[in-house]
Amino acid sequence: MSASIPSMELPSCELPRLEEMADLVSSVGRSRVDKEKLALALKEEGYIPKLLQLFQVCENVKDTESLHLLFHIVRGILYLDEEVVFEVMFSDDCILDVAGCLEYDPSLAQPARHREFLMKTAKRQEVLPIRECEIRHKVRQTSSTDYIRSIISRNSPGFEESFLSTLTAFIRRSEEEILKVLQKDEIFFSGIFAKLNDEATADEELRELVKFFREFFAFSFALPENRREFLSTLSKFKILPTLKRLMGMNDLQVRSGATDILSYIGYFHPFKVHGFILKEARQIDNNNPLLTVIIEQLINNSDPGLGGDSQLKKILYILIDPENMRHRISNLELFQYLDFFYDRCIQVLTAPLLADTSENSYDKDYQRAETLALVLDVLTFCMQRHRYHMKRYVTSEDLLRRVLLLLKSKHRFLALAALRFMRRMIALKNDVYNRYIIQNNLFEPVVNALLDNGDRSNLFNSALLELFEFILMEDIQSLIKHLVENFSAKLDSIRYVSTFQRLKAKYKQEKSCHSQTLNSVPSVLPGKAFVRDERVSEVEEEPMDSKVEEEAAPTQSSDVSSTTSMPLTRVMPPVKKGLFEKFSFPDDDDEEERARPRKRARVDS
Repeated sequence: MSASIPSMELPSCELPRLEEMADLVSSVGRSRVDKEKLALALKEEGYIPKLLQLFQVCENVKDTESLHLLFHIVRGILYLDEEVVFEVMFSDDCILDVAGCLEYDPSLAQPARHREFLMKTAKRQEVLPIRECEIRHKVRQTSSTDYIRSIISRNSPGFEESFLSTLTAFIRRSEEEILKVLQKDEIFFSGIFAKLNDEATADEELRELVKFFREFFAFSFALPENRREFLSTLSKFKILPTLKRLMGMNDLQVRSGATDILSYIGYFHPFKVHGFILKEARQIDNNNPLLTVIIEQLINNSDPGLGGDSQLKKILYILIDPENMRHRISNLELFQYLDFFYDRCIQVLTAPLLADTSENSYDKDYQRAETLALVLDVLTFCMQRHRYHMKRYVTSEDLLRRVLLLLKSKHRFLALAALRFMRRMIALKNDVYNRYIIQNNLFEPVVNALLDNGDRSNLFNSALLELFEFILMEDIQSLIKHLVENFSAKLDSIRYVSTFQRLKAKYKQEKSCHSQTLNSVPSVLPGKAFVRDERVSEVEEEPMDSKVEEEAAPTQSSDVSSTTSMPLTRVMPPVKKGLFEKFSFPDDDDEEERARPRKRARVDS
């Protein structure tokens, strides 16, 4: 604060002059100079403690009018956003009375209970195993200050982004001081993890520990220079096994806090979680791996629409996306990682889908429909990212047939999710999928859904038409031929779009060109017939995007793209088991291992 700024004269701190003081505080507006002058005057005259003494008097006699004025005065002083007043207001002697003044907001029908909340919070924080009294005190003060900031920031009209920037910086400095001390205190972490893993820890104590740990994580990861050291410290105390245990508990607050912490690790250091999952994959008798815990929480969420499902889905995407692994593990390890997911985890994900489509029952309650839509979203993601494994799983389980049953659901978002799954499959333009659809006549439920919808113009109808339009525009000959030869009679009745007439014209054109080509080709000498090389690799037939998994696929995957006729359940050859003993995951801190060039690995079939 500039020493050249003259002080401001304040009205005496008496009940009759509270209104005058309230007008003065509100009059400074956004003027930086006036705010500094007023803050300096408040500091020099010891005005704030006197105001808080008046508050106690007014509350004792229940002087509501004066209490409302004190609310405006104290909030206005905080709005000055000057550190000299924060040092007084957030001291041990004043902070509860400051919170008390803020309880008497005239816009509230009943006074708030800020002091009660702060005292309960302080009592709960006693469970934290912090040895240093100074740090324990700073934790309480910072928590209370942050709570007061949230109160005065709520519904504050017309303030720019820099509003309360000094108060925010004040809190941040305190958090940094706490963080620097606690990050180096392994005894503190040892105490935290001991309580988190102790089944005897009381529920309320466990909630408070998880809440503190989540906030600690959030702030630690907000400082990039601290992340690596912080995570290395936590790895010593088996952070991931602890989070897996907490995520499997019945307490919603504990599960939510643990999920938040895992999301921080997964977002900033996914390779740490990948390494943990690979180690779990070695344990054949481990029936509760982390991926399964995440999936179970996703499909058993009691309120799928409240956002928890979205966070779990993002974590799962991070952990199963090959793009997030390609620079940290070899192709061999990547393929084995996905083997583990498809051998031991995906069945948990698809269990609700297979159960709810086993008896042609589509009209599930809304919550169940949301769960099924989530499952389809994840499966659609897998289809795009895991081309090799997903083809094997879809064809062996006849998955698309079960999915298409949901086109009849009364919940349109679920029917759209089912259609989106098939649309993604067709977009891959893969011969295996196309033969699977054709041989199992899986366009029949799609055509029936379009006819059942009639001429209603809605999103579902548009999505159905777009599917057929895509097949036409991309000239997928096998599907065009199948549609025209099997559904032409039904689709001819649809005249409000030209898609199906153009499909038929495309089919006739191709058929005519094919006949002309056959007539113009000279006879082939005996024994010299042109035969397609069945050893063409699947990678050559696929689009160029998202080939990470396929680069790691075993060479036997070439059989997948063979055009020979064979039962669809045998289209995808099984991958050998027992591969997990053959790899090791490089530690993040091993610079030599990270620098070693990776070689493309192929699994012998």
